[in-house]
Amino acid sequence: MEYSDIIIYMMELVGTVAFAVSGAMTAIQKRMDLFGVNVLGVTTAVGGGLIRDLILGANPPVMFRNYTYALTAVIASTLLFVVVFFKERGGIRPFLPRVTRTMPLGRNAHEAYDRLLLVGDTIGLGIFTVVGSHNAVSAGYEQNRFLLVFVGVLTGVGGGMLRDVMAGNMPYILVKHVYAVASLAGALVYMALYRHISDLQCMMAGAAAVMLIRFLAAHYRWNLPKI
Repeated sequence: MEYSDIIIYMMELVGTVAFAVSGAMTAIQKRMDLFGVNVLGVTTAVGGGLIRDLILGANPPVMFRNYTYALTAVIASTLLFVVVFFKERGGIRPFLPRVTRTMPLGRNAHEAYDRLLLVGDTIGLGIFTVVGSHNAVSAGYEQNRFLLVFVGVLTGVGGGMLRDVMAGNMPYILVKHVYAVASLAGALVYMALYRHISDLQCMMAGAAAVMLIRFLAAHYRWNLPKI
């Protein structure tokens, strides 16, 4: 395995953990049990990649050929569940405010949970958007620029969309902080640069663009116009 392949693999694992955390946090907010937390965490982490592989004709999808991604998502989701579980019972004092089952989430708790969801979602979105475009190039579709962008965006937003549907929420990509637009921008950056610089540099630039737009949109409350 080449050095660049190792870096890309590590990026995928970081994105997997980030998306698993966002999925698990959504499940915790919905008061799901440990199994539900893991299902939502794994779905968020590998859902976009699963759809990507089906579109590119990679059968069976990578998640079934390499269990590392699903296992990483399970570990991350379970660890987060354990932290919150004991925090609610006053056993430990991590960074999350205490929440009890007899009272609704307070303002500080909501802010902390939403912040963690934002960070996890943003990191996962940035990484998986460019990983999706990279996989399309690796599959031999570098001439089809529309496909590069489409697969990149779908890989980035697919897991989060499945998470929101399973949790009974309005999909994040339709209402929150320029979510899909940030993924689209990252995929376009990758597409514009991949012929001129190394693939790894393209991925870094595209992921950075996604994360920058997402964090700025969250900070300044940017949204597309709506009625």
